[in-house]
Amino acid sequence: MRVETYNDRTEMSLAAAREAASALRAMLNEKGRARLVAATGASQLEFIEALVATPGINWSAVEMFHLDEYVGLSSDHPASFRRYLLERLIRPTGIRRYHLLDGEGDVQRVVDDASRSIAAEAVDVAFVGIGENGHLAFNDPPADFETERPYLVVTLDEPCRRQQVGEGWFATLADVPAQAISMSIRQILSSRRILCIVPDARKASAVQACLEGPVSPLAPASILQRHPDVTVFLDRASAAKLNPATSGPVLDGNAS
Repeated sequence: MRVETYNDRTEMSLAAAREAASALRAMLNEKGRARLVAATGASQLEFIEALVATPGINWSAVEMFHLDEYVGLSSDHPASFRRYLLERLIRPTGIRRYHLLDGEGDVQRVVDDASRSIAAEAVDVAFVGIGENGHLAFNDPPADFETERPYLVVTLDEPCRRQQVGEGWFATLADVPAQAISMSIRQILSSRRILCIVPDARKASAVQACLEGPVSPLAPASILQRHPDVTVFLDRASAAKLNPATSGPVLDGNAS
C-alpha cells in the first residue's frame, strides 16, 4: 500500500485525478479498453471533477461499474448515486457503457444482473473511499470478508446513516434508507488497481484504524492492506492521526 499526503483536499484531488488518468490511459493503450469502478459521495466530488477535466482519456472505450446505491431511493433524489454518476461523470465524459444500480425495483434481480456483468472480466481500476465508520463501499462493520458474491444487499448501520445526514444528503436520520446495494469486499479486492481517495478531518480516526490497525471486519477498509496495488490519497486533515512513517511527507499536489 502506498500512502500519499497532500496539503489540502484540492491538491489531493488533483494528484489522485492524475494517477487515475494515468491508470486509465495505460489500460486503454494496453488493450484498447478499460473497466472502471467509480465511487461517489462528498469525498469524491473534487476528484471526479478533476478527472473529468483531464484530457487524453478515450472515455468511449471505458466501461463503468457502480460501487453502491441506496435501496428504495428514487433516481431524482439529490442523494441518488445514479444521479451523481450521470451528472458528474457519465454525461460529461460521454461514457457509453455503464452499469448503474437501480434500487427502486426488483433489487435481487439488479444484484444478480450487476454481478454477472462485473464477473465477466477483471476490473482494471477501482476508485473507492473510506467511510467515517471505516466502511468500504457500503460494507459497514462488521463487514463480510468471505462472500464471493460480487454485489449484495446490506443493512446500513447508524454511524453510516448519520454520515449521510452530516454531509447534507438527507435532512434527518429517518430519511436515510436502511439498506443499500453494495459491491462486496472480495469484488473490490479483485480489481487490478485501487485508488482510495479520503479527504477531511472527520475521516482521520477511520483512516488511522484502517491503515495502521489490524486487518479486521470491524475496520472494513483495513482489507486494502492486503491488496498488491493500492494508492491512498489523503490531505493533512485526514492524515492527522497517522504516524509520520505511514502518512509520509506532505506532497505538492499542484505538480504536473
